[in-house]
Amino acid sequence: MGKTPTPHIGASKEQIAKTVLMPGDPLRAKFIAENFLTDFECVNTVRNMLAFTGNYQGKRVTVAGGGMGIPSVGIYTYELFNFYEVEQIVRIGTAGTLSDKVNLRDVVIGVGASTDSSYAAQYNLPGTFAPIADFDLARKAVETGERLGIRTVAGNILSSDIFYNNDGDALGKWAKMGVLAAEMEAAALYMNAAHAGKKALCMLTISDAPFRGESLSVEDRQTGFTDMMKIALEIA
Repeated sequence: MGKTPTPHIGASKEQIAKTVLMPGDPLRAKFIAENFLTDFECVNTVRNMLAFTGNYQGKRVTVAGGGMGIPSVGIYTYELFNFYEVEQIVRIGTAGTLSDKVNLRDVVIGVGASTDSSYAAQYNLPGTFAPIADFDLARKAVETGERLGIRTVAGNILSSDIFYNNDGDALGKWAKMGVLAAEMEAAALYMNAAHAGKKALCMLTISDAPFRGESLSVEDRQTGFTDMMKIALEIA
């Protein structure tokens, strides 16, 4: 590996900031760097999982793709926390809402991340672990949204291992438990942060409402994502 601490990230430790913003799509990481950061450089191209480090209003920030699903995010966030000494990771993504209390373009703050994954089994705990966000990051996100006039809804989300579920009523069952939105990564992020003693938060722009048959246009998806980015960069 030479000067790089892991086989999956080609950056040296000094090239990664203490705060990492993590979209799933590496091209979205590139978009963020080009539109929000100054003096940025590409610090990772391994497996085309692009990462960029630059400055936002005097703060040094890394934006790195995390891929899709708990296994992918589990690898990248573990390595960032444990080998690169990253202090906080904010996942930024899109999701479908399961709740009639959440509207298109709302930003959901994932206070907790329910999951159907067995990721926690590795810890051999004598019970069920509840993956939760860092409280200070979650509070700052809500307060920043209010200050910027961006509507946020805080609560429980679902991190599922399954995109095409054979159980057609699976999401409905989670909805009955008050879960706000479904995605595929936050639970692993939260567990890795807890185990490493670090901070984590997942924020999701609502792009569709499957139970209501609603979805954003391509243009509106980009606008909504930009609103979420403003919050993420302010709390970075």
